[in-house]
Amino acid sequence: MPATVDKRPSLLAIVHRVARQVWSVAFLRLGIVAATALVAVWAVRAFGRQYDFFDLRIYHGAVVWWTEGGDLYQFVAPRTMLGFTYPPFSALAMLPMAVLGTQAAGWVNALLNLGALALILFAIVGPIADRYGWPRWFAVGIAVPLAGATEPVRETIGFGQVNLILAGLVIADLVALRWRGRAALNRAAAAGPHLEQTPLGWLRYAWLTGAFAGVGVGLATAVKLTPGLFIVYFLVTRQWRVAFTAIGTTVGATLLAYLFAQNESVAYFSRVVWDTNRVGFVDATPNQSLAGLLARAYDSPVTPRLMWLAFAVLLLAVGLSRAKTAHAEGDELAAFTIVGLTANAICPISWTHHLVFLVPALVILVDVALRRRRAVRGFNIGRFPALAGLRHASAALGVYLLLVISPMWRYEHRLPHVSHYADGRFGALMENSLALAVIVLVVLLPWRQGAEPVFEAEPATAGRALTRSSI
Repeated sequence: MPATVDKRPSLLAIVHRVARQVWSVAFLRLGIVAATALVAVWAVRAFGRQYDFFDLRIYHGAVVWWTEGGDLYQFVAPRTMLGFTYPPFSALAMLPMAVLGTQAAGWVNALLNLGALALILFAIVGPIADRYGWPRWFAVGIAVPLAGATEPVRETIGFGQVNLILAGLVIADLVALRWRGRAALNRAAAAGPHLEQTPLGWLRYAWLTGAFAGVGVGLATAVKLTPGLFIVYFLVTRQWRVAFTAIGTTVGATLLAYLFAQNESVAYFSRVVWDTNRVGFVDATPNQSLAGLLARAYDSPVTPRLMWLAFAVLLLAVGLSRAKTAHAEGDELAAFTIVGLTANAICPISWTHHLVFLVPALVILVDVALRRRRAVRGFNIGRFPALAGLRHASAALGVYLLLVISPMWRYEHRLPHVSHYADGRFGALMENSLALAVIVLVVLLPWRQGAEPVFEAEPATAGRALTRSSI
């Protein structure tokens, strides 16, 4: 019997049915995000340590001491042998917390780090979510608690460190380079002048064309010297404008600090920066750098210097070479990640909370696994197409479990009281597990061809208008 008008569903009924489906999917996704957050909180409590903003208490005490007329680098925290070890510009950046109590400053710092983590993951997970049709809020909502359960992130937040904020500044340059690369593909002489007529228009045009690329790395280097390796990377890859912007920003910030803190600036660059004893013992278990690994391997409180220099130079060459190749292949995130991990590896002291670039490394491994899985869909490629991507997925899972469980703390030893081999070779392996993971990833982290090229296009491909839709 033919359908009648009365039996056709009304427009309102269709809208209600679609709305119910949308809301049910949204609630399901919210439930998954909430469940992931609960599991992450459990993991932090189960595998993390007791946190009380230990490092931030030192920074807060030093800044308060300084504002009251004390010498910044003469400050020693009560019941410790630790003082302020960062450049004077970082002390200037931390001045606002002098008006807060220690706990309040710690929680403000925790919120800033969590915000930086969310923005980092939005920048690096967002394009992957777009490719597979996932809502960005859902992908980032899952990624943030998963990352929050890892050793570098929970230690950074729990100890009141600034590593995620510094990583956020570096990733901001990655985003600026993306805009710069897209602007090169959509270059037009008419797009700029009308935007530059006002200061706000100039800032918008500078952002759309990636002119600010390098500022983030420059600021991060002025706060802490380790991100300076990214400037070397820009020079190696001949990104001259970005490199000089980063150098100029670093010099400008350092000179600004000199204007307000001349004595502290002279003291830092003439004396403090060379005094590694201010940071801690090189063989301490939390030091997961190449130097720490070698010191523990020799069961010594000091690193065999010539051996460390030889391996550090080799690892630096490998890291910069692989980062340059990743850049040429069109994967700037992989290049940035390799540089960040290389800096962690060759630095004499790299505490576990410094290893935040392990998080983007995990994202890359997951994305490579998804890409390989998607590439063989519908094709009988190889002998076992169903296993495509399994190798990288297994690597991602293994590294993630290593970062969450952090087995090194169960085998922590302190010389001269206990040998680093007190639990045998397996214990020594576990005590150096994160350092080994960092070194292996510097050497073996894959890149994704054409994932996000940021270099300028050939002139023949340029010429279209710079519009919102194109970026």
